[in-house]
Amino acid sequence: MPTFQSLLALLGLLLSLVSAYGTLSDDTLEHLPGPGDDFNVHHGALLSPILRTRVSGTPGSTAVLNHFVDFFRTHLPKWTLEFQNSSSTTPLSNGKEIPFVNLIATRDPPGTQVGEVGRLALVAHYDSKITPAGFIGATDSAAPCAMMMHAARSIDDALTKKWEAMAADGTGELEEQKGVQIIFLDGEEAFLSWTDTDSLYGARALAESWEHTVHPAMSTYRTPLSSISLFLLLDLLGSTNPTVPSYFKTTHWAYKSMAALETRLRDLGQFKSSPNHPSKLKGREEKLRKEPVFLVEADKSDNRFLGFMVRDDHIPFMARGVEILHIIPTPFPRVWHEMDDDGDHLDLDTVEDWAKLVTAFAGEWMELEGFFDVAKVVEREEWKDDKANDKKRRRPTSKTEFETPEAEI
Repeated sequence: MPTFQSLLALLGLLLSLVSAYGTLSDDTLEHLPGPGDDFNVHHGALLSPILRTRVSGTPGSTAVLNHFVDFFRTHLPKWTLEFQNSSSTTPLSNGKEIPFVNLIATRDPPGTQVGEVGRLALVAHYDSKITPAGFIGATDSAAPCAMMMHAARSIDDALTKKWEAMAADGTGELEEQKGVQIIFLDGEEAFLSWTDTDSLYGARALAESWEHTVHPAMSTYRTPLSSISLFLLLDLLGSTNPTVPSYFKTTHWAYKSMAALETRLRDLGQFKSSPNHPSKLKGREEKLRKEPVFLVEADKSDNRFLGFMVRDDHIPFMARGVEILHIIPTPFPRVWHEMDDDGDHLDLDTVEDWAKLVTAFAGEWMELEGFFDVAKVVEREEWKDDKANDKKRRRPTSKTEFETPEAEI
């Protein structure tokens, strides 16, 4: 017979599945905050400090970790910071224990108790590969880390306004409690060659730790692991023309939600990498070009999920039942594990587009419509006319299935 605690956990899961995904209006999407100069690869406040070698256990890793901590403590003080530490020998450490440090930034509704909140987790690894010497890893995964920082900053005020409004009208106790986590994982890269023990050092340690950290009795969620409603993992993002498949049937609904947002943002002229962005069109008479998409499998049918996946930081969490949305291109970017995976080879329009898409997805997940500051700006009338005359709805193109059962990064 199921226990009362297990019934509460089931109720929490059902609430997270049925509630809670509120569409953002066109007006909100058109005025989501951009990063400004913060993604400049040479002096941008968010991205440039990450564009350095940051092998786990080295001073470069510590410097980047301190950059994350300073960002949240200075700009987002309402987020709670937690370090999860572990150590392990590696094939290159000659028996020495290498430290691995994961950083988790959490924003929960005020007044909630431990175990009450289900969370959207935005996740990327911040370490870089030890070889080739001097490897930066701009797509892998400095840029995704900066995207998450931008998303956290972009939704922070809206979260505050929403929760203040809920407290004022007394609905806070009646609605599902939802929060957001930004997880920077250490030690994703293999030191010698990818194996079950030489890879995912930080992810394996965190998943195991959270599996065995039990919340108080009668909690809605039994552990920090079961508190993750969706584990949204970003990796290898920042090169031009990425194509990201839908890897898992159980989270295809979330993939479709993000794909729908991508299509809307493109239709609204908000994607800078688009050939139809207003800055790239000569005038209102110019015919719109065929619109590419990042998320190419929104129309994927159930019988086409054949088990292909990319081995990445989600593996230890998925093995413990966490729902995963993996945003990683296939094929990998040309610069993957090459020396020119650096800041100068990022496509900054694509980086900014991913940041906007992740921000919009988080905004819809947290039901923040009406709580963003929508600036009053003059709209581009010629773009509005182009949209009105464009009768063809842009649809994501389908992608052929992969023959390989799994790949690794």
